[in-house]
Amino acid sequence: MFSTPAQVLRQRDGALAETPFALLLHALSVEERTCTLELKVRQREKRITFEDGAPVASSSNLLHETLGKFLVDKGKLSEADYQKTLAESVSTEVPFGGLVVQKGLISPFDLYKQMQANMAMTLLDCFRWTDARYRLIADIEPPDTSVRMNTAQLILTGITNVMPFDEVATHFTFTDDRRFAQVPDIEGPKLSAKDARLFQALRFRPTFPELMQRSGMDTDSTLRRLYAFCVLGLADFVEEVDARRPATAGPVAVPFMPPGPALTPLPGTLETVEARPTGIPFSDEDEAVKNELLSVFLSHRSQDPFDLLGVPENVQPVALRKAFLALADKFSPLRFHSADLKEKAEGLLTAYARAYGALSEVEQASLWRKRRQAAREKKVNTGRPSTAEQFRIRTDLLDASTQFDEAMKRLKAENFAGAFEYFEYACDIDPKPLYRAHRAWARYLMKPESHGKLALQELQDVLKQEPGCEEGWFFLGEVSRGEGQWAQAEDAYRKAFKINPKNRQYVDLVQETMKRVKR
Repeated sequence: MFSTPAQVLRQRDGALAETPFALLLHALSVEERTCTLELKVRQREKRITFEDGAPVASSSNLLHETLGKFLVDKGKLSEADYQKTLAESVSTEVPFGGLVVQKGLISPFDLYKQMQANMAMTLLDCFRWTDARYRLIADIEPPDTSVRMNTAQLILTGITNVMPFDEVATHFTFTDDRRFAQVPDIEGPKLSAKDARLFQALRFRPTFPELMQRSGMDTDSTLRRLYAFCVLGLADFVEEVDARRPATAGPVAVPFMPPGPALTPLPGTLETVEARPTGIPFSDEDEAVKNELLSVFLSHRSQDPFDLLGVPENVQPVALRKAFLALADKFSPLRFHSADLKEKAEGLLTAYARAYGALSEVEQASLWRKRRQAAREKKVNTGRPSTAEQFRIRTDLLDASTQFDEAMKRLKAENFAGAFEYFEYACDIDPKPLYRAHRAWARYLMKPESHGKLALQELQDVLKQEPGCEEGWFFLGEVSRGEGQWAQAEDAYRKAFKINPKNRQYVDLVQETMKRVKR
């Protein structure tokens, strides 16, 4: 159905229009690649670091995707604290995340969760970068922090909620008589009840229309989920699934089977509640221990073996062994019950073991001492930019609100083409419904005689996503009126008035359109 992961990664660069982001993610995961994926489209850029196939770090030149701005947007940090901490981070060269924890502005555990959410937002945004170019870079620098994402979950969420439907339909084509089936023995992401219902319907080997009927979903929802399952290798055409079956396999499921008792999901697809053992003093409920674990886990990647184990460069074997054993015991995976915390503890234990192994060997320990000395000399000999220059570099990012403000100035001056250009920039950076509504309005104002239908479609898409967008309803009313669709204009003005009853302009517009409808 799709190119194999090896075929997808054969080219080191290309276009997402030809190789969708979902296929790239899946290929990197299956091939367990360690590399950096660079994406560029117009003025936007992103870099995603993969370690053994999983995304572990990301960066972009979009201001709202930086950690500080993300924490402000989520109400975890005030704007004043953000600006103050950012300036201090630049002047002291201490990572922003470490500073907000040091200042007590956020706990290590909460910071980790927010970093996960921030990275998920950054990666999911790539699903709409359908006109971007990509490049795979083999040489990477280890990320400063340890945030590991679930690739399968990203693919499922990105395709079902973010990827433009036109792109799904373009890359996933078949005839209505083709039948689909589950691929056995493939572990997938955790599924919501809605996703699981559609996945289980595949056990009956349905055609696409039959799958829609069994799942009770519309075309959009069904096609997106089916595409995601096929990308993840959980589903395929029936003949492809049967071709993989061993000769000794039993008979296949017969199409049109009547619904039977509830089907059991594949292992790992639905979240289950584990029974917690009793009588074991787990540290999961101890906030101090949990925060200390996450704090150490977040920073361990940026530390060399000496710093990681907390030992001097002239450490002796006995002291080195004691330091390793103490840390291994302090954050032992056996002390934690939840899978998430246990995974972090296992990661630290592995890192401690590697550091101990490196410093236990004379040659490796000597090499690490030379690296530390070289780093110290480089810091002394290299002139560091001034605080002002570093601050400018860090904040020289694309900001959607700045682009939007400039667009509004141009719109007010009736420079509709210029306004559209900057609304387009704002939507590129952050496709908020408000920005998209103004972009559709500016498009219409540029050339009402030819852009009316497209503007209407864009506004309807915006309002489907965000029914509470007052400006969207107002613009829909104005464009509908310009297109002679008076009933639709009246309905749009009424909904705008319902959102903002203080704007009496809507009352006049409703009355005017009512007269037109009655004619």
